[in-house]
Amino acid sequence: MDHTVDLELEIARLLVETLHLEGVAAEQIDPELPLFGEGLGLDSLDMLELSMAIEQQYGIKLRSDDPDNRAIFASLRSLTGHVQKNRRA
Repeated sequence: MDHTVDLELEIARLLVETLHLEGVAAEQIDPELPLFGEGLGLDSLDMLELSMAIEQQYGIKLRSDDPDNRAIFASLRSLTGHVQKNRRA
């Protein structure tokens, strides 16, 4: 597995654990599936919880008023790309 796929799975696991998604296996989350709405069905409170978990795990500050949030949280793949690009070493 390459580093991006490893990180994608790591973030999927963080998502499932943080949001207590019952019946959802991190390994089975389609990386292109929308996180909100018709996809995983997450809401704004889920985004806040996930943002705090990502900040704690990867040192990335995600602000609620960031105009790029819709793109950042569009899918597991887009979130992983943002984390990969901005995480502390």
